[in-house]
Amino acid sequence: MHKLIALVTVMAAVITGAHADEALPFATLPVVKQDVPKIQVLDGTVEAVNQTTVSAQTSGQVVEILYDVDDFVEEGAIIARLQAKEQTAGLKESRANLAEAQARVKQMQQNYDRIKGIYDRKLVARSKLDAASAELNAAKARLSAARAAMTKAEKQVDYTQVRAPYSGIVTERHVELGEYVNVGKPLVTGLSLDQLRVSVNVPQRLINNVRKFKTAFLLSFDNDPVGKVKGLTFFPYAEPQTRTFKVRVNLEDKTPDLFPGMFVKVGFVTGKMSRLVVPVSAIAYRGEVTAVYVVDSENKPHLRQVRLGSKANHDMVIVLAGLQEGETVALDPVAAGIYLKQLTEKAHD
Repeated sequence: MHKLIALVTVMAAVITGAHADEALPFATLPVVKQDVPKIQVLDGTVEAVNQTTVSAQTSGQVVEILYDVDDFVEEGAIIARLQAKEQTAGLKESRANLAEAQARVKQMQQNYDRIKGIYDRKLVARSKLDAASAELNAAKARLSAARAAMTKAEKQVDYTQVRAPYSGIVTERHVELGEYVNVGKPLVTGLSLDQLRVSVNVPQRLINNVRKFKTAFLLSFDNDPVGKVKGLTFFPYAEPQTRTFKVRVNLEDKTPDLFPGMFVKVGFVTGKMSRLVVPVSAIAYRGEVTAVYVVDSENKPHLRQVRLGSKANHDMVIVLAGLQEGETVALDPVAAGIYLKQLTEKAHD
């Protein structure tokens, strides 16, 4: 009996030594502490950077409305049309005046050239040449005025077609079909979804650290960073009622899945702290259990439950409980699980 126990003990030692010397079929990494940002999460409201009320730039009756509330409008698209009879008549008159002015300049130029030729032959007085020159200059001035008037008339015709200044959503319509509008009358209000920002009220106890680090990011409901922040705009005064400072979080253009009026979570960096971190790839999920495979000194992996905090960055996550600094974890939990199963089967054999 004693000999049998001794034999089993020797075999176990041999197997254990073999495990310790055997190369692992997966990569490992020691658990270390790192300086990670200290995050303060606050609620914010999404706002549109561009929100505009388009007004009439000429007078006329509204004859067509092409977009209504909640419609998406491309930049430059016609939103509404005004009756253009008066503007078109003014354009025709301007063109006629321009043609007359051009003909007048041509006539005065010919007259000036004729009199100058005579003057060069000493057959006419200098005053005649000066009078012809003055008439030519006056004709040229009237031509410039006629051209300016035609440009203005063309603009008036263009203004009868109301266009979107940028791509966006119509949020309000201020006129009805058939209504007569004057210059300055609001027609539609809209906003752009391409450029958004988040407005956050930061308590005065945090504002100095927020100003110091100038770093923020949007957080999903799982506290994962989403979107990209271009910068922060700080208001230089506190609201008297709430003692908070408004901070605008400027987002990159065309940030997806955000709309004006939404509530979002914003994480502001307010300092640094030392925390245990492990790679995100090392985390194993078994039902409702979050765990990692810890490799012991004998190169044997063990599944251990851990409690995680927020992400330290895109690749690392903070461990709040379940691990100690210096322990080794498997970077591939699937491979570690297969390897553990193989070791268990060998031990049974």
